[in-house]
Amino acid sequence: MNRIKQLLSKKETRDYFMSTHFWGPAANWLIPIAAIADIKRDPKFISGKMTFALCLYSLCFMRFAIKVQPRNLLLFGCHLTNECAQLTQLVRFLQYNSSEKKEDM
Repeated sequence: MNRIKQLLSKKETRDYFMSTHFWGPAANWLIPIAAIADIKRDPKFISGKMTFALCLYSLCFMRFAIKVQPRNLLLFGCHLTNECAQLTQLVRFLQYNSSEKKEDM
């Protein structure tokens, strides 16, 4: 507990928690949380275009999180999680649409 107090009392730690380097990714976690929550929903509600756009968005920002100095591993983790969740949604979307087309034939 004493170690945590020492860590939190450092100026560098306070500066980190009061920066966009922390709060940007922290707020961004709502996107993958929503995607994970939607995994149990009916796939007919999935937007293929939006899911694909979010996949590209997360890929770009994963690269950005690694290239920016200092590296933002919190942002990287957020977008890695989002990429996995969006790919899961994309697979569900494709499976749903292919099975619906088979039923129409």
